[in-house]
Amino acid sequence: MLSQEQIALYKKNGYIGVEAVLTDAEVVALRRVTDEFVEKSREVTEHNDIFDLEPGHTAENPKVRRIKSPCLYHSVYDQTLRHPNILAIVSQLIGHGIRYNGHKLNMKYPEFGSPVEWHQDWAFYPHTNDDLLAVGVVIDDMTVENGALMLIPGSHTGPTLDHHQNGAFVGAVTDPDFTPEGAVPIELKAGGITIHHVRALHGSAPNTSQKSRRLLLFQYCAVDAWPLKGIPDWETFNDFIIQGEPTHQPRIVSTPVRMPEPYSEKKGSIYEVQSILEKRMFG
Repeated sequence: MLSQEQIALYKKNGYIGVEAVLTDAEVVALRRVTDEFVEKSREVTEHNDIFDLEPGHTAENPKVRRIKSPCLYHSVYDQTLRHPNILAIVSQLIGHGIRYNGHKLNMKYPEFGSPVEWHQDWAFYPHTNDDLLAVGVVIDDMTVENGALMLIPGSHTGPTLDHHQNGAFVGAVTDPDFTPEGAVPIELKAGGITIHHVRALHGSAPNTSQKSRRLLLFQYCAVDAWPLKGIPDWETFNDFIIQGEPTHQPRIVSTPVRMPEPYSEKKGSIYEVQSILEKRMFG
């Protein structure tokens, strides 16, 4: 559970790091399963429903930058999504009723981990209220050198910046006056978790070290936060509830919103969507 001081820091800065949420054995299991998936990636030559590949991926030298929707493919990931320690912490920040709206495993292997340019998750999926956050489960010790998650303190209370280029959504901040001044890395030991607010500005640099950085990301929402782009259907929408009861009364709060439309010709993972970005902050 979080202390009142940690809760206050989250509300002030829009993010927090928490050490030792998972046991050593749970981390070992996540590493084992992830290694098994990377081995399976030797059989594919291009992005598919499971793998998003780094440039230069081959069967002899597999390079995976994301496992898409990993909880669909292995119980170890799904159990982590529903981990009681994680849910207890999330409940302190957005309430007991929790729905998830996405999960992925971003990987930066030594010397070739792709960067993720500055963005706000809120730009991808605005809701009726902003009681949404992302939890990153740290599978390897996360440092500045291996591409730690970077955040700008207090940015979750500011505007939703433009993520469009030439009129099309490209999944990264394109405001000409934006600079990542004051950005702070979250450095944690394996087994810890990062938590960041859905409106917090964040990104990550390439891995320049000899150590991997694998981060399992879960997106959690308050049950009464409804996506502004609509729901697939009532039953499917409620299948994503982890705890709490469905509600047909969304809570509406005034927040700055930009809709992620129209998309550019590049679709897929954030790496693909950002691939046509003209102005980059990370090398």
